[in-house]
Amino acid sequence: MKTATLTDAHTVETSDRERPEPGPDDILVAISVCGVCTTDLHMYSGNLTVDYPMVPGHESAGEVVSVGENVDSYEEGDRVAINPSVPCNECRACKAGRENLCHDLTSIGGAAKNIIDGAFAEYAAVPVGNVENIGDLDYRTASVAEPLGCVINGIDQVDLTSGETVVVVGGGFIGQVIVQTLRTSGAGTIVLSEPVAERREVGLELGADYAIDPTEKDPTTAIPDLVGDVDIAIEAVGLPKTIQQAHGLTGPGGRTLIFGVPPEDTTVEFSPFDLFFEEREIVSSYSLTPSTFARAVTLLQNGRIDVDALVTDEFGLDGLETAFEQMEAREGLKKVVYPSQ
Repeated sequence: MKTATLTDAHTVETSDRERPEPGPDDILVAISVCGVCTTDLHMYSGNLTVDYPMVPGHESAGEVVSVGENVDSYEEGDRVAINPSVPCNECRACKAGRENLCHDLTSIGGAAKNIIDGAFAEYAAVPVGNVENIGDLDYRTASVAEPLGCVINGIDQVDLTSGETVVVVGGGFIGQVIVQTLRTSGAGTIVLSEPVAERREVGLELGADYAIDPTEKDPTTAIPDLVGDVDIAIEAVGLPKTIQQAHGLTGPGGRTLIFGVPPEDTTVEFSPFDLFFEEREIVSSYSLTPSTFARAVTLLQNGRIDVDALVTDEFGLDGLETAFEQMEAREGLKKVVYPSQ
């Protein structure tokens, strides 16, 4: 089978290797499509520590081609989305329903304590507990179940109450998914802060009430002037400047969610007195759980998230490096890869 392998920072090699065989509790999936995530970009650029060589890719969907001897819930020909986070199901976090914080978490091509080869490949062997049947949902849309599951997990962390005012800092792909999920989750006023005009326009089309250019006006004053106190500010970029900006936007009693993936050596300063005096919270969100993944599939099946408006570029495996280069240049929104092409 063909795979796209990171052999070093800024180096992708397409090569052939043996097709994996499913274990007794696994299913073998022919990968139809795999989205390119910012986490993949961090691995490619060397900003996220991984052991090279490795096959990234963790936003995928495809067709079941064989099943392990203990599997009776799926059969050849079933259409599935893949949850790449494989918990141990035995530690305290897993037993508490917080599998994303598993003490021995394994990721299929993503970021975790243990990383195994991912879905920038023609086939992947996956534990049967890590797939959801998608019925007749198209594969490209189904591949968004993983990032959408992460977004749902993040919104769960901030305890969104119907009618609250929310600011999303960053209008890339994940910021646009956050905007849509906030809208379907009952947010009152949604403001998008994004310097790229085309992304602001997309955000307004997908559910934001306002979209501002942070390079023209200071968001920490312009947004409160526009909408009053901000209940929740969600940082979807992963940079110290935008993290501080999001926190500066959060009003008394509000919550700041760090959703973007910051560099591992990043530090940001906050005033603990301000947190104390105004009862402001800083929360974070990592990955997804089986529950949020299943909920994501349901939202996609019922048309709650517009994926077509977000996918701007499509590639075969040989185009993965081009996808990374476009992401570094902030060109377009979602990139997807078709491993069989």
